Amino acid sequence: MRRNRFEQVDEPQSDAITLTLVRREGETFGTVTCPSQLTGMRLPEGASSDEMGGIEAFRSAIRLANEIKAPIVVIDAEGGWMSEWGDLYRDV
Repeated sequence: MRRNRFEQVDEPQSDAITLTLVRREGETFGTVTCPSQLTGMRLPEGASSDEMGGIEAFRSAIRLANEIKAPIVVIDAEGGWMSEWGDLYRDV
């Protein structure tokens, strides 16, 4: 079975849902940000979720992406990505 691939970026993108991961005290946490243009302007600009556990944030990003048919990019400066979620790559 082919693994999902997610692009790692350094800042939120205007054409994708952004999953931002941070690590504190050995645990991963995340937020999900969705540009308003992806939702037909139904959300305020730069709408972000509250911080939640990393797995919950990942699942929330997947649900939203599937619902609105949008790509996901990942900000992960601290190494919170879990390999079982798929492959994280950088576009060169």
